[in-house]
Amino acid sequence: MGEAAGDLQLQQPLAFAGLAYSFYPYIVPEMLTIDEATAAPEHLLIILNGVILVMPIIAGTTLFAYRAFGGKATNLTYD
Repeated sequence: MGEAAGDLQLQQPLAFAGLAYSFYPYIVPEMLTIDEATAAPEHLLIILNGVILVMPIIAGTTLFAYRAFGGKATNLTYD
């Protein structure tokens, strides 16, 4: 990776942050502010409960797949 790629990795987040700062407090310019776009706390609690329920299932499935299939793959060769 060259110097130009390293510069680009720094420039892109800075450019996005500058764009977001220039739009603040609007999500949709001149139409919708951050406060208007926020969800009600009751709805956020429902989402939190769903995440608390589903994330352990996803983590368990990922761990099972890692243990079941880990180390069985080999390098692909065309001999």
